[in-house]
Amino acid sequence: MAQTIPQGRNHAMNIHRTNTILYCNRWDATVKFYRDMIRLPVLFQKAWFVEFQLTDNSCLSVADAARTSIASAGGNGMTLSWLVEDIDAVHDRMLADGIDVGPFMVTWGARTFYLFDPEGHRIEVWARP
Repeated sequence: MAQTIPQGRNHAMNIHRTNTILYCNRWDATVKFYRDMIRLPVLFQKAWFVEFQLTDNSCLSVADAARTSIASAGGNGMTLSWLVEDIDAVHDRMLADGIDVGPFMVTWGARTFYLFDPEGHRIEVWARP
């Protein structure tokens, strides 16, 4: 039987913030991609780890796999899925900045396009219908 989660609560753990950490072999190129091409704000940085802000309560971090105990997955098994307000403006800006983005398509009823970071992680950008 499915548990009903009271409105206003995440679930039993009451999570306040999420952070996805990507362990990368191509760390320098991946950091430059998210910082300079995608233009995510940097919240924290050290010699082998950079944390980027996605939303008020969500972050994306890039760690140099050569300096951690966790190996890179080489982009396998990971899709970052980002809901955006103006998908046309995001697509146009990325194209203008020289980012290799895929064509628009409909996925699960939403308008989407895909791109890949230098490590091979797939990024799905989508907008509600």
